Amino acid sequence: MRKLALLVAMLIATPLCAEADVKLTVHDAERRVDVTIDGHAFTSYQWPASLMKPVLYPLIADGGLEVSRGYPLNPHDGERTDHPHHAGMWFNYGNVNGFDLWNNSTAIPEANKSKMGIVREERIVSAESGKVGKLVVEATWIGGDQKPLLREQTTLEFAHRGSIREITRTTTLTALQDVVFHDDKEGLLGIRVARWLESPNEKGGIFRDASGLETKVEGASGAGATGVYLTSEGKVGDAVWSTRGRWCVLNGHDPSGRTAAIAIIDRPGNPGYPTYWHARGYGLFAAKPLGAHIFDPKAPQMDFKVVKGKSTTFRYRVLLSSKPLDAGTMNAEADAFAN
Repeated sequence: MRKLALLVAMLIATPLCAEADVKLTVHDAERRVDVTIDGHAFTSYQWPASLMKPVLYPLIADGGLEVSRGYPLNPHDGERTDHPHHAGMWFNYGNVNGFDLWNNSTAIPEANKSKMGIVREERIVSAESGKVGKLVVEATWIGGDQKPLLREQTTLEFAHRGSIREITRTTTLTALQDVVFHDDKEGLLGIRVARWLESPNEKGGIFRDASGLETKVEGASGAGATGVYLTSEGKVGDAVWSTRGRWCVLNGHDPSGRTAAIAIIDRPGNPGYPTYWHARGYGLFAAKPLGAHIFDPKAPQMDFKVVKGKSTTFRYRVLLSSKPLDAGTMNAEADAFAN
């Protein structure tokens, strides 16, 4: 009987299932939700007061290799400090009814703030741990006139498969007034990558945002930039910018020789599929589905409209890999996502 009682006590004290592979931990006071895999950091969904939208930061591949730029949230030695609105991974747009949500940051002059917009985090709907972690959040897109433009509901799913960590984002935007996403290169899904994933061919120059504000970017230096873009259409390196494809991958290695890749996969049914790619050598990697004429003068103007009360949904998958990703692997990943 004593052995039986001891066994019962052990069963009560021991969980019936193993600890979840993907764990989500909500820290409301710190304005973030941490995502770990078997206790190792993957990313955090966060909405600090210093940013004008929620972001996923940092982005950490299998093996602990950080593939996102640290600035402006956690600057690292030797990295660029341009474009303070490029933080981790984010989702917004540069011209919604004339308001620029993409480029907004604390660096915007007071005289220009009325032209900008924000994505305001409203609430965490749910946060579930498991083999696939699932975070559901709500936010509001607000113009510079302080009037709400869109209600956002986003589901973020986090998973891992061998050397690949996976983020699947499903975002539904419901118009709170008649909304036009004017044809623009600033938006929609963006990632700012680590310095070593920049292009060794980056020449630098002056880059203008949707509001005409200029940012100077220096050319490549001796920082060990190794990044090379590749798309589903076979475009490589600098030739990727302003071309379309159902996927784009950025491969490279850090100064110690550890390889990594970041991939973004578009999905049939998304507005603007297959997306244009805004793949800059200085480290901006973005899917730009709502621009057309701005990338290709022969294409008609794409002003994407959502009538008040109606919704539109975008689905993207982002892969972080500790091994290079080639065209064959990416085609298989895109097929799986499409199905």
